[in-house]
Amino acid sequence: MRALPPFDGLIAFDAALRHRSMTLAAGELGLTQSAISHRLKKLEAFVGAPLLNRTGVGLLPTPAGMTLAEGLGRMLDEMAELRARSRATVQPATLKIGLGSALADYWLVRRLPAFASAHPNVAIELFIIESDVQARALDLDVQIRWLPKAGARATSTQRLLFDEMVFPVAIPSLLPRGRPLKDPGALGTLPILHKSYVGRNDGAEWSWPVWFERLGITAPVPAGLRFDNLGTAIAAALQGSGVVVGRSLLVHDALAERRLCRVVSSSRDMASSKAHIIRWPAALANDKRVALFVAWIAKEAAKTSLR
Repeated sequence: MRALPPFDGLIAFDAALRHRSMTLAAGELGLTQSAISHRLKKLEAFVGAPLLNRTGVGLLPTPAGMTLAEGLGRMLDEMAELRARSRATVQPATLKIGLGSALADYWLVRRLPAFASAHPNVAIELFIIESDVQARALDLDVQIRWLPKAGARATSTQRLLFDEMVFPVAIPSLLPRGRPLKDPGALGTLPILHKSYVGRNDGAEWSWPVWFERLGITAPVPAGLRFDNLGTAIAAALQGSGVVVGRSLLVHDALAERRLCRVVSSSRDMASSKAHIIRWPAALANDKRVALFVAWIAKEAAKTSLR
C-alpha cells in the first residue's frame, strides 16, 4: 500500500514557498497562520526532514525542501494535464477562462460580446483568479496571467498577449486643461494613490519614489491612499481621488474616452517588468474553441496596442 503524503500539507508548502511567507500563504489559502504551520509540520513529519528555513529575506527551502519543490511542481503540472486530457475526450459545454479581476473589469468584459457574436456556438464562463491555487482548483481551459517577462516567452502552450507600459494617469479635472503637465514637478502637488501596501515590492515602475526621482521632483512623496489591488486603485482614480500609476492595457479605454488622461508626457513611460500571456493545457492544443478564443484575444490585444 502506498504511503501518501498529506495533500493539504503539499498545498501549504507550495503557497509558503512561492510567497516566502506563512502569513501571505495563509491569506492566499483562506487559513490562519497557525493552520499553515500545522499542515507544514505534518508534511515535514511525513518527509522526515525540515522543509523551510526562516531567513532575512523570508522562507527559503532546505535541501529536502528543494527536492520536494521540484517533484511537487512536476506532479501539479501532470495533474493539470491529466484533467485536461480527460476533458478533451468529451468537449464540455463551455470554455472556462480565468484571469485577474483588473484585466477582466477594465478590458476584457466589454470586448467579450464581440466574441460571442462572432462565435455563438462557443459559450464562455469567466473566472477571476489571483493565485495558482485558484487556477488549479477551477480546472480552467484557458488562463490569462500577468507574469515576469522571463516567463512570458512563447511556447507550444502559451503566447505573449500584451507587453505593457506603465505611467501616471488621473481624471482630466485634476490637470490644467486636462492635459499632461508641462512641468512634471507639479505632480508633487497632486494627491497620490499607491498600488501596493507598505513593504511590498512590485517593481521599480510602481514606486512613486522612483517616479519622483525620474521626474526631478524633490518634494517628499505624499503618504496618500494605498491599495493592494490595481483595479481598486484605478477605480479610485476614476472617482477623482488622485493620480495612480496605471498599466497601458487597463487604462487604454479610459484614456480613449477621456475619463482619464496622462499626467506626464508619454516619453516618460516605463516598461512593465511583467507581461500578459495566454496559456492553455497541452491536451487542448487541438481544441477548436481554444484556438478560436486565443486567436481572437491576441487580435484584440494587438488592436489595443496599435491605437
